[in-house]
Formats: sequence, structure tokens, C-alpha cells
Amino acid sequence: MFDYLIVGAGFAGSVLAERLARGSDKKVLLVDRRNHIGGNAYDCFDDAGILIHKYGPHIFHTASKEVFDYLTRFTDWRQYQHKVLASVDGQLVPIPINLDTINRLYGLELNSFQLEEWFAGRAEKKDVCKTSEDVVVNKVGRELYEKFFKGYTRKQWGLDPSELDAQVTARVPTRTNRDDRYFTDAYQAMPKFGFTRMFQKMLDHPNIKVLLNTDYREVSDFVPYKELIFTGPVDEFFECRYGKLPYRCLEFKHETINKEWVQPVAVINYPNDYAYTRVTEFKHLTGQEHQKTSVVYEFSCAEGDPYYPIPRAENAELYKKYAALAEQTPNVHFVGRLATYRYYNMDQVVAQALTTYAKIVGLSRQEAAELQIEPRSKRFHLALNGGLVTAGHNGNGHLRNGNGNGRHNGNGHGHSAHEGNGESENGKQKLVSNGNGNGHNSH
Repeated sequence: MFDYLIVGAGFAGSVLAERLARGSDKKVLLVDRRNHIGGNAYDCFDDAGILIHKYGPHIFHTASKEVFDYLTRFTDWRQYQHKVLASVDGQLVPIPINLDTINRLYGLELNSFQLEEWFAGRAEKKDVCKTSEDVVVNKVGRELYEKFFKGYTRKQWGLDPSELDAQVTARVPTRTNRDDRYFTDAYQAMPKFGFTRMFQKMLDHPNIKVLLNTDYREVSDFVPYKELIFTGPVDEFFECRYGKLPYRCLEFKHETINKEWVQPVAVINYPNDYAYTRVTEFKHLTGQEHQKTSVVYEFSCAEGDPYYPIPRAENAELYKKYAALAEQTPNVHFVGRLATYRYYNMDQVVAQALTTYAKIVGLSRQEAAELQIEPRSKRFHLALNGGLVTAGHNGNGHLRNGNGNGRHNGNGHGHSAHEGNGESENGKQKLVSNGNGNGHNSH
């Protein structure tokens, strides 16, 4: 009997699995339809040995010491200040817009006080900013809105900024100084050995069993459990009873280039040119040294895996119907970006998961985050439709299709388990562990 069945091995599901197992000694089955843990934050090595983010760049930043301290239990950090350039009018200029952006773009020599006046002279003041367009033109005027925001937003969301809630462009500040950091949070860093390695350590507990390549509906009817934690799309959970909630999807084109560097910063935005929205060079993020480099071109699209809830008033109204159903569903907790239809950053998902755990145990979030209980039992294997992935042991790992085999002899990096390198071929899973250093995901 499992105490909890958790659907989704991203931040929300993994944090709750860790807290319930390590903080409350609960037995947890964590299920994911993909062949790896970590959700969209999953990173791995490409064929050239370069650490990449498979689902686009993930840059960790937070203003919450509590969230940062919690994740520090599972990773060392590499200090990193994220910087982004935008390709505008044939130049690469800082985004968010700052003093250097304007001076380079217009050939000016303004200081900060003069820039405030310059913005004020171009702003179209709005009494109430209802849309993303309103937010930008209210701050900096229509010309900069056209250069930096309109085209990018159309590509990203498939909608004009005038059709989107104000929160979309409100996330991007405008500065009058030369600060070219994309984020200004107190805590900005990257997991030293990658996100997946952090998830492995988070889930390395005898009470946590991980089942991959599996839709939870395949096992929920015959795996005994007491409560369910769902981190997938909330409309999907209720079989789209009121219709599908709209999500924006992404496609990625990864490319390895036979040069040491190709970009001056990790990310370059393309608001007006090309079909892609941005290009990311991963070595800036990871600090890895390599003679070659790897980039990813990011395309926004309407079909595919859901990434971003689309922030429009009618979508929020539709979500309220599903939220009401969720409230009426006993012994099920809905957590995360897709389950609560919110455009959350990674740290916000961690905070939401910690808050959910605090409610479950009836403590403050800080008290709940610090709970630590010795496990009540040893690790075990449970045969489920061919086998269950079990974390962190020496011996044979049994995988779901009955065709897996495993060697867990070291600190390998796992796609299909927490310590090993999982691969999938023709529906068969393999588990191979390097046993030396950080395995497949080491620098």
C-alpha cells in the first residue's frame, strides 16, 4: 500500500515526494509518462558530451531564501547572473530595456535622469493597464513596443499583445540604469552538476518508487494508494468535461556546432526576425568547458506537450470551473503550473509544493520544510506490469516492460531511475550506470 500516488516527476511532484518520504515517512509511488525524471527541467548530455536542457533553457532564480535553502540540500550551486540580448534593427542590445539599450539603438548619450524623461515623453499613459500592450506602451511608448514586444509576443503566444492579460509583459521590467541582468532576485544560480542530478538526490529515498514511461491511469486502478497528487493538466484529469484549457506548446531544434562559442550571452531573443523566438547556448548556463558548443532554437506552436497556460480572461473563467471540481474531489491534491493553470517560475512551483505539504502535515511551511524522519523500512521491488524502477541501490534494476536490466554501481545519472542512465529503444528500456563520478551528467 502506497500512502501517495504522485503524477508527474517535475518540480511539484518531486518536491512533494521528497517531503512526504523524508519528512513524514510516507510511501510514495511517483509516476511519469516520460522516460526520465525532472519534467521540463531535465538536462542530459548530447552526442558531443555537452550538457543541454532538452526542453529549453531553465535558469534558476528566486527571492525566497526558504526555497533556495531547501534545494541546496540536493545540489551545490554555480553562481550565474542571466543576461539576454535582443536582435533589434540589426544590433544586439540588452533586454530588459535599459540605459545601454536606448543609447545604442538611437545613438544617444543619455544618463539615467534623462532616460526617465525620454521614456515619459514617449509613453502613452493608461489609467488602467488591462492588456500586455497597455503595460508596455504605458511605460515606454509604441515605438519600443513595436521593436521589442509585439512581434515576440505574437510568436510566443500566437496572439497579439492586445489580446493577452497584462501579466505577460509585466514580467519584463524597464530600467533607467545599466543593469543588464535579466533577473534581480537575491538568489541566482545553476545546479552545479545539472538539474537532473539534483532531482536524483531529491528522490533518493527508500520510500520513493519511480515508474516511468507510464500514464498513471495504467496503474491507478490496481496499485493501492490512499491519496493522489496530480501535477498534470487539470482539464485532462477531468477528461475535459468543460472543454480543453488552451496551452501554448514549444518545439526545439538542437544543434551542435564545431566552435567553442557562438553567442556573447546564453540567450538571444528574436522579436522581429526568423520563425524562432530565441536561441540558447548552453555552456553559458552550465559553465562547462568544451571545444564544441550546443545551441537550441525555440519555436512556439499550438500543438504538442502543454507548456504555458495562456493568460486570457476567458481561459481564467474556464479554469474556475475545473478548480471547483478539484475542490470537490476528495483525497486529490492539484499542484504545479498545469494543475493550477498558472504561469509559474520554477521557484514558485517549489514554494507551492512546500505549501501543499505544510497543509498536509498541519505545520507552517518553514517547519514542514525542515521535517526529517528516519525511514521505517528498507527499499524493495514491487512488480508492476513488468517492473518498477527503484532508486539508489546496488543490484539489478527491474524496469517497466520486463526488458530492462540495470547496474547501479556508482553515482550515475539516470533517465529511467535516479542513479543510472536510462535509454529507450523500440519500447524497451535499458538501465546502465557508469559507476564513476557523475555518470552521464558530469562536467
